[in-house]
Amino acid sequence: MNTDPVSGYQTYHQHTDQDRTRRNQATGRRAALTICTIADVSAGLLGLWIVLYLLDANQGNAFVGFVHGAADLLSGWARDIFTMDTEGLRVILNYGLPAVLYLLLGHGIAARLNRA
Repeated sequence: MNTDPVSGYQTYHQHTDQDRTRRNQATGRRAALTICTIADVSAGLLGLWIVLYLLDANQGNAFVGFVHGAADLLSGWARDIFTMDTEGLRVILNYGLPAVLYLLLGHGIAARLNRA
């Protein structure tokens, strides 16, 4: 028999282990979705810069400048890994490598979180 130590007060619901497991799984899925979104946006910006460069977009345009700045920021660690004579190929490799790595790492981490 469960007696209430103070009559008249409502007791609170104790969470079961199943509730905690469900809540932890939901938190893991939200974290995985956030990581996937960040990886996709990062790779998208890098890919967009490659396309804009190859299509010879107007460098004076504010949008093109924003995409170029964001791509430089995201690929700063990979700057000039590849030094080619062909400028287009250099841009593809120096910005494409970080894009591929962001996608692989982001989705790999997200898959691991979803399994946990």
